[in-house]
Amino acid sequence: MLKTSCREVVDFDLVGSLVADLLDTCNQPGRAGVAANQIGVDLRVFSYSVDGQLGYIINPRITSYSEQTEVMDEGCLSVPGLWKTVERSSSVTITGFQLDGAEIEMEAEGLLAQVFQHECDHLDGMLYLDRLDREQKKVAMSEIRNSDWFN
Repeated sequence: MLKTSCREVVDFDLVGSLVADLLDTCNQPGRAGVAANQIGVDLRVFSYSVDGQLGYIINPRITSYSEQTEVMDEGCLSVPGLWKTVERSSSVTITGFQLDGAEIEMEAEGLLAQVFQHECDHLDGMLYLDRLDREQKKVAMSEIRNSDWFN
């Protein structure tokens, strides 16, 4: 499920418990974001927790990316213990919806921008490892194969 694009939410009344689960899952130490497909649900929803700001976005879409980028360390709950450097836009604008159907638009920079890009990648069927160059990816895959959780 992590390598396929998720479906748009069409009935917001049916995702209240999913949003609650995502918020509970994300609201743990060391977690910055969780996408629905990471917990086995094929819908475009994610939660985030950055600098004390806990929230969620339904049907998120990044509408603008800054030209300025940053190379940042990145990890993922789906690939425990593996951190690699990934180039991401320094700031983004994201749109989406809340449970009541209200449309939201947020501008984010730094870690929050990174989380939004990372979680939207998940919903599009991408892992951060897919953004690594060939050599970095080769090393990462070797580290995964040799990890305790993989074997």
